[in-house]
Amino acid sequence: MNSLPNLDAVLSYLESLQDNICNEITRLDGISFTEDQWKRAEGGGGRSRVLRDGNVFEQAGVNYSRVSGKQLPKAATVQRPELSGCSFQAAGVSLVIHPNNPFVPTTHCNVRFFMAEPASGDPIWWFGGGFDLTPYYGFVEDARHWHEISRTACAPLGDDAYPKYKKWCDDYFYLPHRNEPRGIGGLFFDDFNERGFATCFEFTRSVGDHFLPAYIPIVERRRDQPFTDRERQFQLYRRGRYVEFNLLYDRGTLFGLQSGGRTESILMSLPPMVRWEYNWSPDENSPEAELYNVFLKPKDWINE
Repeated sequence: MNSLPNLDAVLSYLESLQDNICNEITRLDGISFTEDQWKRAEGGGGRSRVLRDGNVFEQAGVNYSRVSGKQLPKAATVQRPELSGCSFQAAGVSLVIHPNNPFVPTTHCNVRFFMAEPASGDPIWWFGGGFDLTPYYGFVEDARHWHEISRTACAPLGDDAYPKYKKWCDDYFYLPHRNEPRGIGGLFFDDFNERGFATCFEFTRSVGDHFLPAYIPIVERRRDQPFTDRERQFQLYRRGRYVEFNLLYDRGTLFGLQSGGRTESILMSLPPMVRWEYNWSPDENSPEAELYNVFLKPKDWINE
C-alpha cells in the first residue's frame, strides 16, 4: 500500500537525527561543529555542520537539507524515467567522517526522502539511504560488530532485509575502474516505498538511529592506537579511492550538483588531506596487503 506521506514527520526526524549525531561526535571529540545555514534560490535550504582538526576526527561533516524544484534532476530519475519533468521535494541527512588515526575507519551515512509531484494525481514518494564503513587497516572484530548492528537495523522489515540491503551496498559502493569495493559495506537501499509510508519510515528511522551504535564503539576501540607515518601515508593514499567514488559514481553527489545545491555542503564529503601515487602496490604479507586480500572482499562478516 503506497499510503500518502507525512512530510512534517520526516523533516522533524531528520533535524533531530542531525542534532543527535553531532552531539555524540562532539562528546567523543571534544571539539564543536561550526554551522552554516543556507537557502537555495529555487526553493529550500539546509544546515551544514563541519568539525575540523579535532582530537579524534580530522573532519566530520553532517548535513541536513530540504530542497524543492520544478523538475527532478537526472540523477533522481535514473531508476524512474517516467518522473522526468515532475516538480519535487527532497530532504535528507548526509554525513561523512574522516578520522585522524589510520586505525579508525572513515564512515558515511545517509537517509533521505524524495517526493515527486505530477501535474495530476497523488505524489510519488520514496526513501533511500544506508551506511558503510571504509577501513584503512582491517579488524575482524570491527567488521563483525558493524554488520551485526546493520542486521539489527533491518529488524522492522524481517529477516530477508539485511542480506538484500547488504548486497546492494556491496554492489553500489564499488569502483569498477579499480575493480575493488570502497570498504566493507553495510546497508544501502533506494526507491523504497512498496510497504506503505509507515513501514518505510520506520525502517528509515531504524537505519538512521543505528548508525551511532555501529560506529562509535569502533572509534572508541581504535582512537588511541599508536601509528607511524607509514600508516598515515597509507591512509592518505586510500582516501584517494573515496574521492574517486564520490566524484565519479555517487548518486547523492550528482543529485546535489545537478539540483543546484550548495557546493560546499555537497563536497564536504571529501577528505581535507589525500594523496595519489602512480602504480602503487602493497608489500607482500603486509598489513596494507591484508586490507586488499581480506577486507576488500565482500563476505558474510557475521558468520565467517
